[in-house]
Amino acid sequence: MSDEADRPQWWSHPGGPVPGASGAAAPGPAAGEAFPDPYLQNRMPGGHPGPAPREPVRPRGGRAAPLIAGAALIALLAGGIGGAAGVYAERHSAQPSEPVTLPQASEVIADRASDSVAGIAARTLPGVVYIHVKGSAGEDTGTGFVLDTKGHIITNNHVVASAGKGADIEVTFTGGQRSKAKVVGVDSGYDLAVVEVSGVSGLRPLVFGNSDSVRVGDPVVAIGAPYGLEGTVTAGIISATRRPVTAAGSTDATDVSYVDALQTDAPINPGNSGGPLVDGQGKVIGINSAIRAADDGGPAGGQGGSIGLGFAIPANQAKRVAEELINTGKATHPVIGVSVDMAYEGDGAQVGGKADTAAVAPGGPGDRAGIKAGDVITAVDGERVHRGEELIVKIRSHRPGDRLTLTLLRAGSERTVELTLGSATGD
Repeated sequence: MSDEADRPQWWSHPGGPVPGASGAAAPGPAAGEAFPDPYLQNRMPGGHPGPAPREPVRPRGGRAAPLIAGAALIALLAGGIGGAAGVYAERHSAQPSEPVTLPQASEVIADRASDSVAGIAARTLPGVVYIHVKGSAGEDTGTGFVLDTKGHIITNNHVVASAGKGADIEVTFTGGQRSKAKVVGVDSGYDLAVVEVSGVSGLRPLVFGNSDSVRVGDPVVAIGAPYGLEGTVTAGIISATRRPVTAAGSTDATDVSYVDALQTDAPINPGNSGGPLVDGQGKVIGINSAIRAADDGGPAGGQGGSIGLGFAIPANQAKRVAEELINTGKATHPVIGVSVDMAYEGDGAQVGGKADTAAVAPGGPGDRAGIKAGDVITAVDGERVHRGEELIVKIRSHRPGDRLTLTLLRAGSERTVELTLGSATGD
């Protein structure tokens, strides 16, 4: 039996089959006989007939209501067909006769203010170079900048020394010109080197500023080739000055540089080494040299990435060393003629040990000032010194011949001494 036959019939259609049902039609009334009225099946008590038969109720208007509903349906269908046709026409019609043109500013390039980052970069970039060193110990990249029209270029010692002695040095200028370079002189103690190119025209030297006039909060711009991305310009401020920084060389842990550094938050990364840190007038106030990265234990000459702690060699120090390297091939270091106990754990820098008779060089600046073995130096020109490295940094920030006042402790008593810095030749 079909599913339709099994379905219960909740209503009946008089005079014909149930739409969709199978089987013979149910018998209807005889000709001329009225449809049976179910109400007539009810009788009043006592056999009296119930209410008279009622005429079937027909909707007003006859077939008008179905027609109206049909018209509404047709209208809705027509609307839907029209909308679909519109969408189809929009998607599949030909391109509009007039192409769409979007608004855009004019192509006029406005000049940038000379003290803006863009203005500073435009003036400084032509004097910046990118250095590729390749030798027996490997290869490395760094940055430098032109010092004069003779072809002298300054960079970091760790950039030049990274590939070993006798390495090939190639310099690329901002305009794309390339030239071989030779080493003029290096100094690991200051982490500086000067190389020289020849036969290059149109050199654009940068000008040193006065790093002693730099103040915390001054805006600065760093230029270099971080991770080999030449011509990268970043901006920030001077975060601190006279920050004692020591950094080991890239090939020898004993090859340590001591820098009384400018600290900046301008992003500096590996490849920025040797590049210029310039002020708001485009003057070089520092040479980018080291960073403190999140994945190492201290300042490094080319490891990790920037976390906003970069360090630059002050321009005044770099200028003096560069001049000496160009003129003599060597740089001089200021000295006080004493050795420092780097293992001392107290506050300050201890001069050797009490039994170390060689801690004070006979006839040297310290000896003439009355410094003795076992003295603890606690300040230089009134600035506190907390460990041996800080004392060396403070001394290295001066020139030979400068006069200094040292504060020291001897047997629990504080005293001050004055001395004139001596000179020693660096490597």
